[in-house]
Amino acid sequence: MTPPPARLTARPDPAAYHTAPSERGLLPLGLGQGRDGLLYVPTRHPLTGPRPLLVACHGAGSQASHSIRPFVEAAEEHGLILLACDSRGSTWDVIRGGYGPDVEFINRALQLVFSRYAVDPQHLALDGFSDGASYALSLGLGNGDLFSHLLGFSPGFLAPAVQVGQPRIFVSHGTADHVLPIDRCGRVIREELTGAGYDLHYVEFEGGHTVPPEVQREALAWWLG
Repeated sequence: MTPPPARLTARPDPAAYHTAPSERGLLPLGLGQGRDGLLYVPTRHPLTGPRPLLVACHGAGSQASHSIRPFVEAAEEHGLILLACDSRGSTWDVIRGGYGPDVEFINRALQLVFSRYAVDPQHLALDGFSDGASYALSLGLGNGDLFSHLLGFSPGFLAPAVQVGQPRIFVSHGTADHVLPIDRCGRVIREELTGAGYDLHYVEFEGGHTVPPEVQREALAWWLG
């Protein structure tokens, strides 16, 4: 039976737990021409045992490198593996009409990572900013049997095709956000998630459409704690 278009089938591979990482640093996925994605494997951390994996979704009109860059220092400190895919179009598929090509690409990227690196399924997070936050929350709610945590920085909406599992969720939003106003976005999402019974850590900060460093640090401490 073919899985629904919003469902990911990739899963961490226990066989990879006995394989030492052979490649480190910033690595292209090599899965797409033009728009592809990036993997970052820490160069200094010993990476003993299964590692936390952060799968990052960029904002509209952006690319994978913008999602990787803010987390590199934390990856080296904590031994995080970072995965960021380019959306197939200018933004993510569900925003352009429906789940499909981006889900398929992310699934292929996850299969690649799981085959090469030991990933801790208890610390497997999907994160995003702006359109990427909307996508991370929406796709993640439908794949809560894969992602243990979801992180949404300044999201606009929720559009899960299904709701599976009970991932823990972090959402932040600026009170002066003029791109995705907090009253129509962050606070509405907060009510939707708490009303649905999810374990939500919600943060408001004084500022606009951005991710302040202190909010990112709080999100990482929440996830890894």
